[in-house]
Amino acid sequence: MSNLAAPTSLRFEHRAAPVLGLGTATPRLSWQVAAADADYAQTAYEVEITTGTAQVYTVQSPEQVLVPWPGDPLTSRESAQVRVRVRGNGDWSDWSRPATVEVGLLGSDDWTARFVSPRDNSHGSPAPLLAGVADLPDGIVKARLYATAHGVYLPELNGERVGDEELAPGWTAYQYRLRYQTYDVTSLVRPGENRLEFLVGNGWYRGRLGFQDQKEVYGNRLAVLAQLEVTTADGQVHTFGSDDTWTSRESAVLADDLYDGQRTDLRRTPGEPTSVDVLDADLGLLVAPDGPPVRITDVLPAVEISASPSGKTLIDFGQNLVGRVRLTVRGGAAGDEVVLRHAEVLEHGELGVRPLRTAKATDSYILAGSDEVTLDSPLTFHGFRYAEVTGVSDLRKEDLEAIVVGSDLPRTGWFDSSHALLNRFHENVVWGMRGNFVDVPTDCPQRDERLGWTGDIQVFSPTASFLFDTAGFLTNWLADLSAEQQKDGSVPFVVPDVLKNSAPATAAWGDAATIVPWVIYERTGDAGLLARQLPSMRAWVDKMADLAGDDLLWSGGFQFGDWLDPTAPPENPFRAKADPDVLATAHLARSAEVVAKAAEVVGDADLAREYADLAARVRQAFAAEYTTEGGRVLSDATTNYALALQWALLPTESQRERAGKRLADLVRTAGFRISTGFVGTPLIADALADSGHPDLAYRLLLQTACPSWLYSVTMGATTVWERYDSMLPDGSINPGQMTSFNHYALGAVADWMHRRVAGLAAGDPGYRTIVVQPLFTSHLTAASAKHITPYGEAAVAWTRSDGEIRLSVTVPVGSRAQVAVPGESEPVEVGHGTHEWTATYAETPALPAEPTVRQLIDHESSWDTFVAAAVETEVVADDGELAARLERYLDLPASQLVDAISRRDFSPAAQALQAKLDALLDN
Repeated sequence: MSNLAAPTSLRFEHRAAPVLGLGTATPRLSWQVAAADADYAQTAYEVEITTGTAQVYTVQSPEQVLVPWPGDPLTSRESAQVRVRVRGNGDWSDWSRPATVEVGLLGSDDWTARFVSPRDNSHGSPAPLLAGVADLPDGIVKARLYATAHGVYLPELNGERVGDEELAPGWTAYQYRLRYQTYDVTSLVRPGENRLEFLVGNGWYRGRLGFQDQKEVYGNRLAVLAQLEVTTADGQVHTFGSDDTWTSRESAVLADDLYDGQRTDLRRTPGEPTSVDVLDADLGLLVAPDGPPVRITDVLPAVEISASPSGKTLIDFGQNLVGRVRLTVRGGAAGDEVVLRHAEVLEHGELGVRPLRTAKATDSYILAGSDEVTLDSPLTFHGFRYAEVTGVSDLRKEDLEAIVVGSDLPRTGWFDSSHALLNRFHENVVWGMRGNFVDVPTDCPQRDERLGWTGDIQVFSPTASFLFDTAGFLTNWLADLSAEQQKDGSVPFVVPDVLKNSAPATAAWGDAATIVPWVIYERTGDAGLLARQLPSMRAWVDKMADLAGDDLLWSGGFQFGDWLDPTAPPENPFRAKADPDVLATAHLARSAEVVAKAAEVVGDADLAREYADLAARVRQAFAAEYTTEGGRVLSDATTNYALALQWALLPTESQRERAGKRLADLVRTAGFRISTGFVGTPLIADALADSGHPDLAYRLLLQTACPSWLYSVTMGATTVWERYDSMLPDGSINPGQMTSFNHYALGAVADWMHRRVAGLAAGDPGYRTIVVQPLFTSHLTAASAKHITPYGEAAVAWTRSDGEIRLSVTVPVGSRAQVAVPGESEPVEVGHGTHEWTATYAETPALPAEPTVRQLIDHESSWDTFVAAAVETEVVADDGELAARLERYLDLPASQLVDAISRRDFSPAAQALQAKLDALLDN
């Protein structure tokens, strides 16, 4: 009897069923199969589509991810029920449960509503309430509200909140694309008079944006577009839209801004209704969402209430998060004011607000009386762990909660290990992503910035795509990138683009145009996205090639470079060690190769050859200009070695081998402290491991001294910092102007943790093939990862004990895995199911009899013993100082190490250290 389960987890495009308000008439379909016999492989599938009558479509195909819609295109507002079943070499499976998809409004002619705007509501005025009345018939069986705004809106219907979306309609490049939302309001409507009312805030449309104190970037008038459609039992559709009969009045929200916060006067009642203006807005800009909306995703209780040295009341929520504080108060008098200020850290016991720059991050309320009231500010959000509360005399922890707000992305990836600090770091990466994926992938969520920096998401997209289902989210963002890309191919530094630079072409940042769609393709198998983005991808590479000129070396001009390299001074992050010309030309080679691969996927062989040839010629130019025959790379920086190694920019095996050795030596003599900025951080661990130094990669990853990935964890961080040393060891905030405690870019190393520490990586696009190749290490006794792939859950777990490695691999139905089994010379291929292996594990070898300094460093336990002795004898202050003295002595016999680092001063301290070294080497 077949063990073939019915398909589950039906998806339409990148949205899980049921789907309301889809933006395409022919949605691609995906499904998963939870269980099947060991020899099962799909040979065919059937799709049943019911839109009144049922129609079954049979397709001979092994595909189950993003397969074409087999039926007639759906029309605006049309709903369909879909079932799927699959077949291998035997019988059909049972049908899946029905999944519902309903299309939104596909064209501007579907809208009869018009944008309505309050009169006399300039920036700085109270938030308006825009309202209209619909007289509805009896016999309503279905009701839909289609809505959007210039600004952010909260809708109510008959006094009840509509939906659970926050900060709708979100942030897009409004001049090109404005999303609308579709709500099922069947349970809220009634026969007769129905009142719709929208509270509208400034949001991204009219509020402050960017660090140049810009306001009204997209316009100076708030507005609402609302269309209520009800279907009655006789099949008639009745439509009511916002028009000149709507009215406006002022709300109790006196001021609202995403950076500065919300101010509310609870004594105010809405004023008298006044007429509205109907705006001549382009309805052709309206688009349906590709991904999930912003919602409240968590609620955290207050952990501690304390008093600061100056007597301020401070609340600690125990987690740096993004959202707002909800506070319940009682017993106040009319006119009393309650003020909440927010910050990510404390400095010397007080709220650390300097990193906010000009953002006030303050919510305030004027009370109406002594009745108990819950205070909330839904027209703003803040990045914070701590809040300072004034104006409340009997504050209790149970009166406070932190409302976590962000794009409601399904979690898809997890990691665990035997190392507690590493696990906390991974959790910090997750929280950093949650806080910065608020409709746009931002750099930071707290200061006067919060922009969609292209460089940050370019380096972080692999990590993001593992941890959460980001496909729809990033697909939307890429549509904005394409829309705002300049005619010459230049890619804005931020998307949506509020900086408006005249020539925004810079390496690594502009490469988001090529890398992000390629990452989505690799992780989801979405070739359709590549086809859509390919013109944008080509335009960026063509711009890079134009800037490089005939010699194909992109040199000169503005570059961010290896941004926030920890060796750069706090006040000048542009002074990274990695030569920006090397970095820029390397990115040209890489992105040209990606475009070639994308063109091949979409079936354009000529284009693929053109860009593959360009990539090859850039690699040749790079090698000739920036490398030596001995494997040195210009500027001798870890980042430039990492990208040269990982992006095949060194033409000979000898160069690659020697470059790998030089990179390893740079890591050794940095004391295993990190020396890469935004660009090098995603590459450094792979470069070390792939060049034969996996143990050094682990020592770099697990370092706790500053700067390192784990240093922030030892300082109590609960998110990833913008700088490795955003907080200095003495507890003071980094003096640099840019100092955020919630930036995901440096957390990009988590992708290496998923792929190489645990060993779970995508092989073929969409995880059709999974590559399992963990780097077993003596530094950990266990590591594991799991990921919800398009085919289902994949998992890898390994443990090490008593000289044995135990490896477990789970493969979902529809996938296969290539597993590097310890002791096997070739990967083992397995199908779906859970597979286990046990193999012997070679422990760390002993220190060689007559080691060099390099060999002593590499033997961690011996090195740690020597470092402790060097510090104890006060020859050096710490291991970092010791390592820095060794750059020219790595090939020296270790027995001569003390002479080398003490400059042969023959002091008692040096003699004592030499005695300890002799004893160590004798053992």
